[in-house]
Amino acid sequence: MAPSAPRTRATAALRMKQIALDNQDRTIRRLRAQLATERRGLAATKKELKETQVALEASHKVITGLNEIGLSMSKKIEKMKVKKQLVKTNHVECHQKFQARIHEAEDSMQGQHLLIEALMDEKDSLLQTIHDLQEANNAPAPFDGDWEEELEEEPEEIEDIPLGEGEIDDE
Repeated sequence: MAPSAPRTRATAALRMKQIALDNQDRTIRRLRAQLATERRGLAATKKELKETQVALEASHKVITGLNEIGLSMSKKIEKMKVKKQLVKTNHVECHQKFQARIHEAEDSMQGQHLLIEALMDEKDSLLQTIHDLQEANNAPAPFDGDWEEELEEEPEEIEDIPLGEGEIDDE
């Protein structure tokens, strides 16, 4: 038994080493498979990251464009507000000018009306004075107060002569 014991031990040791190597080989294959899976996952993640980055850059460009459009619109709106205020101011100013002209015209008309009334009163006073003087002198009245309503004579109607029927004599 002695001679087989060392051989058995050596065989057992070899067998143990073979099992350990087989286990290490399986572990290496399993780790390589995991590494390959991780690499595929990493490649997919990198691809998704790249796509996300491209989409993010596109979104950033769109947002920048929209911001520029928004700023441009804001400037236009501000210009329109300023223009609207100027138009409103001009409208108010024109309205005030027209109101002033209307008041001037009304004042002028009122002044003319007062002047006409004053002239009418003066005319009545002068007519009364003339009438009183005529009565004082026993003179006949040259007019009876209806002199304002003189009838206008209608102009004579001129007979229309059709063209070509009348003769003109230059001699």
